[in-house]
Amino acid sequence: MNEIELIKEQLKKMKDLKLNSNPNVVEHLSEIKRKYQINEDIDSPRDINRINVAQSIEDEIEDDTEEGDFSNEFKKTYRISGGLLSINSNTNRGVELTTEDKKAFQETMDEFVSEVSDLVNFDQLNVYDNNVDWGGKVVDFDTDFYFTIGENNGIYITNEMTKVDDNYLDFLDKLQVYYEKFKSKWAKVIAERKKTKPESPEQE
Repeated sequence: MNEIELIKEQLKKMKDLKLNSNPNVVEHLSEIKRKYQINEDIDSPRDINRINVAQSIEDEIEDDTEEGDFSNEFKKTYRISGGLLSINSNTNRGVELTTEDKKAFQETMDEFVSEVSDLVNFDQLNVYDNNVDWGGKVVDFDTDFYFTIGENNGIYITNEMTKVDDNYLDFLDKLQVYYEKFKSKWAKVIAERKKTKPESPEQE
Protein backbone atom coordinates (compact mmCIF):
# COMPACT_ATOMS: atom_id res chain seq x y z
CA MET A 1 0.00 0.00 0.00
CA ASN A 2 1.56 3.34 -1.04
CA GLU A 3 1.45 6.62 0.87
CA ILE A 4 -1.56 8.07 -0.98
CA GLU A 5 -3.58 4.90 -0.38
CA LEU A 6 -2.73 5.11 3.34
CA ILE A 7 -3.83 8.74 3.43
CA LYS A 8 -7.09 7.87 1.66
CA GLU A 9 -7.69 5.09 4.18
CA GLN A 10 -7.12 7.49 7.09
CA LEU A 11 -9.43 10.10 5.54
CA LYS A 12 -12.15 7.44 5.25
CA LYS A 13 -11.66 6.44 8.90
CA MET A 14 -12.00 10.06 9.99
CA LYS A 15 -15.18 10.34 7.95
CA ASP A 16 -16.56 7.11 9.44
CA LEU A 17 -15.84 8.43 12.94
CA LYS A 18 -17.71 11.62 11.98
CA LEU A 19 -14.64 13.69 12.86
CA ASN A 20 -15.24 15.61 9.65
CA SER A 21 -18.29 17.33 11.13
CA ASN A 22 -15.96 19.75 12.92
CA PRO A 23 -15.08 22.86 10.82
CA ASN A 24 -11.39 22.68 11.79
CA VAL A 25 -11.20 19.03 10.74
CA VAL A 26 -13.07 19.74 7.47
CA GLU A 27 -10.58 22.52 6.81
CA HIS A 28 -7.62 20.25 7.45
CA LEU A 29 -9.07 17.39 5.37
CA SER A 30 -9.57 19.78 2.45
CA GLU A 31 -5.96 20.88 2.76
CA ILE A 32 -4.71 17.28 2.83
CA LYS A 33 -6.77 16.38 -0.25
CA ARG A 34 -5.50 19.46 -2.08
CA LYS A 35 -1.87 18.88 -1.04
CA TYR A 36 -1.81 15.24 -2.16
CA GLN A 37 -4.20 15.82 -5.08
CA ILE A 38 -6.69 13.31 -3.76
CA ASN A 39 -10.01 13.18 -5.55
CA GLU A 40 -12.04 10.57 -7.39
CA ASP A 41 -10.33 11.31 -10.71
CA ILE A 42 -6.74 10.98 -9.49
CA ASP A 43 -5.36 7.63 -8.41
CA SER A 44 -1.65 8.31 -8.59
CA PRO A 45 0.19 10.79 -6.39
CA ARG A 46 2.35 13.64 -7.50
CA ASP A 47 5.89 13.81 -6.17
CA ILE A 48 5.76 14.80 -2.52
CA ASN A 49 8.48 17.15 -1.29
CA ARG A 50 9.01 17.58 2.42
CA ILE A 51 11.49 19.61 4.40
CA ASN A 52 14.25 17.85 6.32
CA VAL A 53 14.97 20.37 9.06
CA ALA A 54 18.13 18.52 10.18
CA GLN A 55 19.75 19.36 6.84
CA SER A 56 18.41 22.89 6.51
CA ILE A 57 20.30 26.04 7.47
CA GLU A 58 18.14 28.65 5.74
CA ASP A 59 17.17 31.81 7.58
CA GLU A 60 15.30 33.66 4.88
CA ILE A 61 11.57 34.23 5.09
CA GLU A 62 9.27 34.01 2.08
CA ASP A 63 5.89 35.74 2.03
CA ASP A 64 3.08 34.22 0.00
CA THR A 65 -0.18 36.10 0.43
CA GLU A 66 -3.28 34.54 -1.06
CA GLU A 67 -6.98 34.41 -0.46
CA GLY A 68 -7.69 31.14 1.28
CA ASP A 69 -10.22 28.50 0.35
CA PHE A 70 -11.28 28.08 3.98
CA SER A 71 -13.03 30.14 6.63
CA ASN A 72 -9.94 32.33 7.05
CA GLU A 73 -9.74 34.84 4.23
CA PHE A 74 -6.03 35.60 4.37
CA LYS A 75 -3.04 33.29 4.40
CA LYS A 76 0.71 33.87 4.42
CA THR A 77 3.33 31.15 4.29
CA TYR A 78 6.80 31.79 5.63
CA ARG A 79 9.95 29.72 5.17
CA ILE A 80 11.93 29.72 8.41
CA SER A 81 15.16 27.74 8.78
CA GLY A 82 13.99 25.23 6.18
CA GLY A 83 10.50 24.74 7.62
CA LEU A 84 7.18 26.19 6.46
CA LEU A 85 4.88 28.18 8.75
CA SER A 86 1.46 29.15 7.38
CA ILE A 87 -0.63 31.74 9.21
CA ASN A 88 -4.34 31.93 8.41
CA SER A 89 -6.63 34.72 9.57
CA ASN A 90 -9.72 36.68 8.59
CA THR A 91 -7.69 39.90 8.60
CA ASN A 92 -4.67 40.95 6.58
CA ARG A 93 -2.93 42.15 9.73
CA GLY A 94 -3.65 38.79 11.39
CA VAL A 95 -1.27 36.92 9.06
CA GLU A 96 1.77 39.00 9.94
CA LEU A 97 4.67 37.04 11.41
CA THR A 98 5.71 38.10 14.90
CA THR A 99 8.99 37.51 16.66
CA GLU A 100 7.13 35.18 19.06
CA ASP A 101 5.71 33.15 16.14
CA LYS A 102 9.13 32.75 14.58
CA LYS A 103 10.74 31.81 17.91
CA ALA A 104 8.00 29.27 18.74
CA PHE A 105 8.29 27.68 15.29
CA GLN A 106 12.07 27.40 15.44
CA GLU A 107 11.90 25.93 18.96
CA THR A 108 9.21 23.47 17.85
CA MET A 109 11.40 22.01 15.11
CA ASP A 110 14.59 22.04 17.19
CA GLU A 111 12.94 20.43 20.22
CA PHE A 112 11.32 17.69 18.13
CA VAL A 113 14.69 16.82 16.60
CA SER A 114 16.32 16.85 20.03
CA GLU A 115 13.61 15.06 22.02
CA VAL A 116 11.84 12.72 19.57
CA SER A 117 13.87 11.97 16.43
CA ASP A 118 16.50 13.68 14.34
CA LEU A 119 15.46 11.76 11.22
CA VAL A 120 12.24 13.58 10.40
CA ASN A 121 10.66 15.27 7.39
CA PHE A 122 8.37 18.04 8.62
CA ASP A 123 5.20 19.16 6.88
CA GLN A 124 3.95 22.73 7.01
CA LEU A 125 2.78 24.02 10.39
CA ASN A 126 -0.61 25.76 10.11
CA VAL A 127 -1.77 28.44 12.52
CA TYR A 128 -5.46 29.38 12.57
CA ASP A 129 -7.45 31.64 14.88
CA ASN A 130 -8.43 28.74 17.18
CA ASN A 131 -6.24 25.87 16.09
CA VAL A 132 -2.72 24.81 15.19
CA ASP A 133 -1.89 21.65 13.26
CA TRP A 134 1.40 20.16 12.22
CA GLY A 135 2.78 16.86 11.06
CA GLY A 136 5.53 15.03 9.29
CA LYS A 137 7.22 11.68 8.81
CA VAL A 138 9.61 10.08 11.30
CA VAL A 139 11.93 8.19 8.99
CA ASP A 140 13.33 5.79 11.63
CA PHE A 141 9.93 4.16 12.09
CA ASP A 142 8.33 5.02 8.74
CA THR A 143 5.56 6.72 10.73
CA ASP A 144 3.56 9.80 9.77
CA PHE A 145 2.40 11.91 12.70
CA TYR A 146 -0.18 14.70 12.91
CA PHE A 147 -0.65 17.06 15.88
CA THR A 148 -3.66 19.29 16.40
CA ILE A 149 -4.55 21.46 19.38
CA GLY A 150 -8.04 22.47 18.25
CA GLU A 151 -11.35 20.96 19.29
CA ASN A 152 -10.23 17.47 18.24
CA ASN A 153 -6.82 17.91 19.82
CA GLY A 154 -4.48 14.97 19.95
CA ILE A 155 -1.92 12.93 18.08
CA TYR A 156 -2.75 10.91 14.98
CA ILE A 157 -0.28 8.49 13.40
CA THR A 158 -0.19 6.29 10.32
CA ASN A 159 2.31 3.65 9.31
CA GLU A 160 2.53 0.33 7.52
CA MET A 161 3.57 -2.88 9.25
CA THR A 162 5.85 -1.40 11.90
CA LYS A 163 7.33 -3.82 14.41
CA VAL A 164 6.08 -2.95 17.89
CA ASP A 165 9.17 -3.44 20.03
CA ASP A 166 10.79 -1.53 22.89
CA ASN A 167 12.29 1.02 20.49
CA TYR A 168 8.93 1.77 18.89
CA LEU A 169 7.16 2.00 22.25
CA ASP A 170 9.88 4.36 23.45
CA PHE A 171 9.35 6.50 20.34
CA LEU A 172 5.58 6.64 20.97
CA ASP A 173 6.23 7.69 24.55
CA LYS A 174 8.56 10.48 23.40
CA LEU A 175 5.98 11.60 20.83
CA GLN A 176 3.27 11.78 23.51
CA VAL A 177 5.48 13.71 25.93
CA TYR A 178 6.53 16.11 23.18
CA TYR A 179 2.93 16.68 22.08
CA GLU A 180 2.09 18.11 25.52
CA LYS A 181 4.94 20.61 25.11
CA PHE A 182 3.77 21.43 21.58
CA LYS A 183 0.18 21.97 22.77
CA SER A 184 1.24 24.25 25.62
CA LYS A 185 3.58 26.32 23.44
CA TRP A 186 1.12 26.90 20.61
CA ALA A 187 -1.89 27.50 22.86
CA LYS A 188 0.08 30.42 24.28
CA VAL A 189 0.89 31.65 20.76
CA ILE A 190 -2.81 31.58 19.79
CA ALA A 191 -3.78 33.38 23.00
CA GLU A 192 -1.14 36.06 22.38
CA ARG A 193 -2.23 36.51 18.76
CA LYS A 194 -5.84 37.00 19.91
CA LYS A 195 -4.74 39.80 22.23
CA THR A 196 -3.19 41.73 19.36
CA LYS A 197 -5.81 40.87 16.72
CA PRO A 198 -7.96 43.75 15.38
CA GLU A 199 -11.61 43.78 16.43
CA SER A 200 -13.02 43.48 12.91
CA PRO A 201 -11.70 42.20 9.55
CA GLU A 202 -9.85 44.75 7.47
CA GLN A 203 -11.17 45.66 4.06
CA GLU A 204 -8.87 45.10 1.14
